[in-house]
Parts: sequence; structure tokens; C-alpha cells
Amino acid sequence: ICALLFASLYILCHFIITHFKKHTDFTAVHDDEDAAVNRIALGLCTFTLAVALGAVLLLPFSIISNEVLLSFPQNYYIQWLNGSLIHGLWNLVFLFSNMSLVFLMPFAYFFTESEGFAGSKKGIMARVYETSVVLLLLSLLVLGMVWVASAIVGNDAASRQSLYDLWEYYLPYLYSCISLFGVLLLLRELCPPKAL
Repeated sequence: ICALLFASLYILCHFIITHFKKHTDFTAVHDDEDAAVNRIALGLCTFTLAVALGAVLLLPFSIISNEVLLSFPQNYYIQWLNGSLIHGLWNLVFLFSNMSLVFLMPFAYFFTESEGFAGSKKGIMARVYETSVVLLLLSLLVLGMVWVASAIVGNDAASRQSLYDLWEYYLPYLYSCISLFGVLLLLRELCPPKAL
């Protein structure tokens, strides 16, 4: 059920992205390598948009499924809308949201900008290697900044010595902060103040 829902969201998001992109973005590339890179970036961006749309639709889906279950408690055909399905969807959306935010979108951006290391053979794998190295260095930089910030803010020695709570504390906090920043930017674009 989760795979079917995500596949339908992915197809919908693919149509949305291809509708709003310029016609020459992915078709007028004369080099086969650049066309393949653009198709991979399109796939990563479509996946991320599908996850974001799934995150937006998850709360209404949870409410509607709960109301349907309360309205028809003995119906055999509706029993698949149980709490474990909703809990599993919440976990998958959270996992894929973090993965998209931390790895896939930066990878898509760096992948379209990469050309391969100097002196290496040209090709898609050279771009993948360069993108992976840049993404690894960026991840180390962000983790180092989080470690320094936790050492400055924390008063105990444990906060200075380990990042044990990375998955349970720092990553959800980073996700929440970036989501809040994105919502504020969206509100700024949708509701600009009027000049007096």
C-alpha cells in the first residue's frame, strides 16, 4: 500500500515538474552525458517533491482514515486502514524527508554542477565521484559545526565528546529548522506586504 501510494505521488510529481520546467531544460542538451545527468537530477527532484507532497497529505490522510474506520468499524474491506499503516507511513515520510533534505537534494545540485576531477576520464562516473566527495566534505563540515555548537551550548563533558544523539536529536532539529525556514520563505513569497 505504501509503495502504491508513493508510486502514484511520484507519477503526479513527475507531471507537475515536467509541466513547469522550460521545454528546453532537458531536451535541448547536445551532449548525451549532460542529458543523462539532467534526467538523474530530474528523478531526484521528483522523488523529493513526492516525499514533500506525501508529508503534506499525511495528516489529512490520517484524519480521513480514522473517520472512515470509526464510521464503518465492522467493514472487512476498510480494515487495512489501521493504525500500523498510518504509523508506518509517518516513519517512512520522516525517513525519506531527512534523506531528501540531507543527501538527495544536495547531491542533485552538486551532480548537475560537477564535471569530474581534473585529469580523470570524462563520464557520468567521474561526476558521481566528484559529487560524492563534495557531499562527504559538506557533511563533515555540517557535522563539525553541529559538534562545535553542541560543545559551546552544552555544559557537560558528554556534549563535547560525542554526537551519540545525532539521529534522535540533531537531525530532527535540523529538519524542523529548515522546514520552518522554508515555510517562512513560502509565506514571504505568497503574502508579501503591501506598500502603503
